Amino acid sequence: MHPDLSPHLHSDECNKLIEAFHKCHKDNKFGKFLGWCNGENDVMLKCLKQERLARRAANFEKAKLTQEKLRRLQRADKENGNDS
Repeated sequence: MHPDLSPHLHSDECNKLIEAFHKCHKDNKFGKFLGWCNGENDVMLKCLKQERLARRAANFEKAKLTQEKLRRLQRADKENGNDS
């Protein structure tokens, strides 16, 4: 199962690979069931995986910053005597 292949969700590079995959399926209506488009599919999935890993790393960094900010706020509250 593929992730959502909508163009607005992916980079230009991956969009080109997605288009090639769709074109292969369109051109090989029966062959797509026999694996004629597996090469295009594999390349597309590698690109999508790289995007996902980059997004995951960015979200992890953002979460670390948010957690640190919350810890600072909690320390400041404790120092001011606002124990809750």
